[in-house]
Amino acid sequence: MKNEVYIAIPLLDELDNLALLFKNLEQQSYPNFKLFVCVNQPDEWWNDEHRPICLRNKASIKYLQERQKDCTFPIIIIDKSSPSKGWIGKKVGVGWARKTLMDTIGEIAKEQAIIISLDGDTSFGKNYIESIVENFLNNKNTNTISVPYYHSLGKDEAANRAILRYEIYMRYYALNLMYIRSPYAFSALGSAIAFRYGALKRIGGFTPKKSGEDFYFLQKMIKYKGISIWNKELVYPAARFSDRVFFGTGPAMIKGHGGDWSSYPLYPVSLFTHINQFYQLIPELYLKNISTPIDSFLGSQEIRFKLYDKLRNNNKDLAHFSKAIHDYFDGLKILQYLKQNYSSTDNEEQNLIQFIAKYHPTDKDKAIFKNISFKSSSTAQLNAIRDYLCRLENSFRKRQQNIPWRTNS
Repeated sequence: MKNEVYIAIPLLDELDNLALLFKNLEQQSYPNFKLFVCVNQPDEWWNDEHRPICLRNKASIKYLQERQKDCTFPIIIIDKSSPSKGWIGKKVGVGWARKTLMDTIGEIAKEQAIIISLDGDTSFGKNYIESIVENFLNNKNTNTISVPYYHSLGKDEAANRAILRYEIYMRYYALNLMYIRSPYAFSALGSAIAFRYGALKRIGGFTPKKSGEDFYFLQKMIKYKGISIWNKELVYPAARFSDRVFFGTGPAMIKGHGGDWSSYPLYPVSLFTHINQFYQLIPELYLKNISTPIDSFLGSQEIRFKLYDKLRNNNKDLAHFSKAIHDYFDGLKILQYLKQNYSSTDNEEQNLIQFIAKYHPTDKDKAIFKNISFKSSSTAQLNAIRDYLCRLENSFRKRQQNIPWRTNS
């Protein structure tokens, strides 16, 4: 029996990308799926300088309606773009588009239905959907997959440099968390997620955010039952300057191109080491209140000890206490800890070199890091570093593919 598969894609100003998107969908080796698209933007855009985007969204809807007539798969169009149908007030952004998609799919989906989240500018191979279905079938305990990714480069040199710097940040961050066995070692891309509908329902549905909805979704899934971080087929998000979301890849590229990477630094390895030391102290914390390397972040002694006492009283054994600690010191708090303890005077290139020296001291590929400078190194060198980190990350993802990604204790 064929699995029930739904593709969920928010579209905002994606008219130029629709032809390639449909080419990718039409060549899929697994044909049994339904496509749900939400064409969206704030309703007020019809009356301001954003009106050209509204008109392109209108053309996107027309294109989709034409494709409904000849496609081999069903297309369900959710119009949150036409006049009086767009977002109003605080209900705005890609988070609301994804929530609307998930809620609409939820009206017909069964518990075991597979939902694949994509973006309109993301490419994928002909076996992508089939690989996701096989992944779930072969790993019965898997409810969610954080799919490996690789940003495609284009002809715009500035965009290429910006996305390479951003992807190096993402992979460096994820690898540091992977190597300390953090349960929050994932990269959040809305175009690189697949999950069972039943799991989505059990975490209370999709929480709408202006941006970062993919991060909060994966964090909730980790706290529920963990996630898988491997799939044999990758997705290939586009690299372009874009302010369609409030933070994420597009805005990061814009800020970075302007010389501001302050929101996406390569944090010192020592900070991740402190997190790991905290993890190793969890069994001792279960027995008594002690000092840890992250005390200054967690608050005063009174606040910390009150927290530990509460978690001990509410959890019957070490395993449950450990999960409670990880649920509290979650992915968001990890990021907040790193930001609080990061100095803008740190040399990010040296942080990267120290990371390689610590975890891969004998790698022959280390030559690509010679004289590394995010400002002046060639695009080819930055791409070689991106590819090196990508190989490390995907190797780790593959080794851990069948392990419930929940706690490290």
